[in-house]
Amino acid sequence: MEILEVIYSRRNIKKFKADPVSLEQITKWLQAGTMAPNHRLTQPWEVYVVGAETRAKLNHKTNFCQAPVVLAILSKHGATEIETTENALATACFVQNMNLAAWAEGVGTFWSSMGGAPKNREILGVPDGYDVIGVFGIGYPAEINQPKERTPIQEKMKHLS
Repeated sequence: MEILEVIYSRRNIKKFKADPVSLEQITKWLQAGTMAPNHRLTQPWEVYVVGAETRAKLNHKTNFCQAPVVLAILSKHGATEIETTENALATACFVQNMNLAAWAEGVGTFWSSMGGAPKNREILGVPDGYDVIGVFGIGYPAEINQPKERTPIQEKMKHLS
């Protein structure tokens, strides 16, 4: 797929097939994530591959939409508040690269923010000094929803003199 087709067609998947996704494939998409912009090459991301026992303890209301693989992606705090914010933004770019690389090969993701809750941080074993950017179900889509209406970008643009 061409990049614009990948971007415009990507969806947050809410129902997955049981078909497995190999760790080799996921590693390739995560490696694409590492090409994300990150200030001073901080590379602040950490990836936890969530096993069945931890997944059950997380007790997500949809069980991550039955995705065959679950990842938690963390961002390391910086030495300053600004660097911590820059790291979180870089990690979000890392996630988007991973999502688009997977989508280009027919694999979707489901992004949940539930990893930031104190109980879930404990279940995941998140150390102090890290934020959970998201917990992701990954797999082959059983359904692909139609896109929701977006505000035209012209309405979000400001022209400065």
